[in-house]
Amino acid sequence: MPASKTKQALVAQRRSEMLIMKIQGRTAAQIAEHFNISPGTARSDLARAVKKAKAMEVQDAELYRFIQGSRLETLLRAVMPLAIDDGDLKANEQARKLIADITELFGLKVPVRTEISGPDGGAIPFSSGEAAEVLALIDISDRDNAEIPAINQDTDLDDEDEDDAGVDDDLDDEDDGDDSP
Repeated sequence: MPASKTKQALVAQRRSEMLIMKIQGRTAAQIAEHFNISPGTARSDLARAVKKAKAMEVQDAELYRFIQGSRLETLLRAVMPLAIDDGDLKANEQARKLIADITELFGLKVPVRTEISGPDGGAIPFSSGEAAEVLALIDISDRDNAEIPAINQDTDLDDEDEDDAGVDDDLDDEDDGDDSP
């Protein structure tokens, strides 16, 4: 059975006072001693009070959004006849801005989609899904008019990870004839 209205009101008042004490810098043990409850109960009550305060903040934000939306819509209703019927360019611009504000306020904007395209704006050539191919495509992705590199399908990236101290094979090939420092 739920607690009586009186008991709920007393608990709400106690939690409110507990939050004030916590904001003032008191510990859960000090708060528990003040209210003659266990420290565990004090921590639980504080956690519930904070959770309820967060829920109230969300409700307050939704209320604020609703009020602001109503205000913007009222302004839009005032400007719209001037923009449409009278052809007033200034009113037209105001209406457009109000519509943009309403769209943003209610989160109605569609996310901007971006994509990377291949040669001549076509699809990116991607055949095997090998890691070497992916890395080559990433490497050329920021270059204008980049040519698609020839990719050796036999290349295994795991071999590169096992090299001594990250020494690049290309550098070793240049130094084959000369072992001097």
